[in-house]
Amino acid sequence: MTGKLWGVGLGPGDSELLTVKAARLIGEAQVIAYHSARHGRSIARSVAEPYLREGQLEERLVYPVTTETTDHPGGYEGAIAEFYELSAKRLAEHLDAGRDVVLLCEGDPFFYGSYMYMHERLCDRYEAEAVPGVTSVSAASAVLGRPLVQRDEVLTVLPGTLPAPELARRLADTEAAAVLKLGRTFGSVRSALAEAGRLDEAYYVERATCQAQRVEPFAEVEPGSVPYFSLALVPSPAYAARKSGASVVEEPSAGGEVVVVGLGPAGPQWLTPEAAEALAAAEHLVGYGPYLAKVPQRAGQQRHASGNRVEADRAREALSLARAGARVAVISSGDPGVFAMASAVLEQASLLKEPVPVRVLPGLTAAQAAASRVGAPLGHDYCVLSLSDRLKPWEIIEKRLDAAGAADLVIAIYNPASRSRTTQLAQAQEILLRHRTPETPVVVARDVGGPEEDVRVTTLGDLDPSTVDMRCLLIVGSTRTRRTHGQVWTPRTY
Repeated sequence: MTGKLWGVGLGPGDSELLTVKAARLIGEAQVIAYHSARHGRSIARSVAEPYLREGQLEERLVYPVTTETTDHPGGYEGAIAEFYELSAKRLAEHLDAGRDVVLLCEGDPFFYGSYMYMHERLCDRYEAEAVPGVTSVSAASAVLGRPLVQRDEVLTVLPGTLPAPELARRLADTEAAAVLKLGRTFGSVRSALAEAGRLDEAYYVERATCQAQRVEPFAEVEPGSVPYFSLALVPSPAYAARKSGASVVEEPSAGGEVVVVGLGPAGPQWLTPEAAEALAAAEHLVGYGPYLAKVPQRAGQQRHASGNRVEADRAREALSLARAGARVAVISSGDPGVFAMASAVLEQASLLKEPVPVRVLPGLTAAQAAASRVGAPLGHDYCVLSLSDRLKPWEIIEKRLDAAGAADLVIAIYNPASRSRTTQLAQAQEILLRHRTPETPVVVARDVGGPEEDVRVTTLGDLDPSTVDMRCLLIVGSTRTRRTHGQVWTPRTY
């Protein structure tokens, strides 16, 4: 009969913050295991000490390195991986002998906890269970005396080891945040908070709930005084606004506007100078998360990311910010007036009693980008259609496809397929074959300008709908469209 492995969360440091279950298991365990640095002291053991009993076996797992360098052939990662393997073998010896093992873990075992590395190595061979503990984030909020989040606010937890630009982007995208693993990363985290415009909202919490705990405004902390067991906390902005006496819903004021900006289909090489200027001048950026990620972070600029199917909500949020006097940029891929955010913003603006200034800045369209990769398939009259029936019935799409086919127009097809729409493209192909020969050139362009760009030319008869997804754009030629010397073009003469 083998023993059982317990990963026991000890909470943030105060011995009285252990759960009743954690205290009971520590007292009953035959083997107490814990990690420590080479100096031999273990924070985990000191937290659990009031619950230990005489006669228990103690298994001290000493890290070969912490923050220093190593001459291990695999470097730091190699040394740590080897340490975890050897530690797992030591614990397995106790488990094979039928002894239950409690592995102590500060905070929560599965929240950046060291226990997880033993769990993944042993849980397939032995019964293993984690006992949750109070996290450092919860403790920091408690000692600060401010709620983390409330109502619909979003909390983002980040490791301070992320690159500063990535930290800044994510901090600007969220309402509340906790950044862990400070220590040597403090300077980088401070720069990211400043870049995201969140430095004045942030607090520094060190060793929360312990006798040596320290709480200060983050901007006032000296970098040289920061240990690893500290974090940055940006608590609930709604609570902060109420405490300061500010209204969460600001009254309309002059000077605000919404600029709907087209990024083009891919990287900065296709962003117009006018659009770049508007993005730099904006105080708030509003948009679909992946599109916002393409815009470089600017100091003090706040970001409001949302999902792909909430265009109206996104538009209302932008207009609300502008009514409060802010300069707001709403982000679209491609051109904002082509199946994008411009119409959504203008529709919501039309419902307001007091007008909000809205400008639309054009961007290079996906159809133009795809056409340029193969030649000039849009050289004569063409139309643009979306196959998505999320906002219009399929019957309307069928009529328009049939009419465009009969009119002999080149057709640029947006949104040809998705995970939930798998039949529409085959139906569109069938409709267009009533008016075009199977040899009609078709351009299938995916992620044009991006890292996964793939542009190929096939024919209407050979087009395989199963190879097309939401990131593709199709260009179906007219009866005049030609394919010569590897290029596709439509003559201007008829």
